[in-house]
Amino acid sequence: MSIQDTIVDRLRRQGRGKVFTPKDFLDLGHREAVDQALSRLARAETVQRLGRGLYYYPKLNKRLGIAIPPDVDEIADALARQTGSRIVPSGATAANRLGLSTQVPAKPVYLTDGRSRQVRIGNFVVVIKHVAPKELPVGNRTSATVLQALRHLGKDAVDATVVRRIRKALSSREWSQLLRDARYTTDWIAEVVRKIAEDQTEGVSHG
Repeated sequence: MSIQDTIVDRLRRQGRGKVFTPKDFLDLGHREAVDQALSRLARAETVQRLGRGLYYYPKLNKRLGIAIPPDVDEIADALARQTGSRIVPSGATAANRLGLSTQVPAKPVYLTDGRSRQVRIGNFVVVIKHVAPKELPVGNRTSATVLQALRHLGKDAVDATVVRRIRKALSSREWSQLLRDARYTTDWIAEVVRKIAEDQTEGVSHG
């Protein structure tokens, strides 16, 4: 198989909706060959070129037959892989992503230990803002999103509705990871996470 065919095969196996960079395919060949393959796929409209070195395997609206815009977390993950840095949502962006806030940020802001930049995707801009590594929460993206959202809301704003929405948003595996990661955060946030996890366990056992 050619590099182009192998890229298409891998994308199909991963499923639509993925955002990726040439770096994700350097195991298949030299950078120049990968770039050429992706350029051909973009011209054929198999993938969409979002920006310099950033591509999207579009998810389609079945009823309208048009591409759905990429998920902003997918974009952030691709940029993190591209630069080898950590990128997590800011507090306001995290709260909105979890449905804990009705305020929609005009520009989604993500924090990174890499360099600051702004990435324009169609009609919206994703802001990547450099912060000191100690300001980034421990854990994977899901854990970081929850911890950032709780910190943004503040202790007094964490009510039954917030608890219910967080509980609903996470799988049992994600809860296990979050419990481990919460050990390294502020005491009140760690306590909230433990309390929600206990309620989750009780609900499952009673169900």
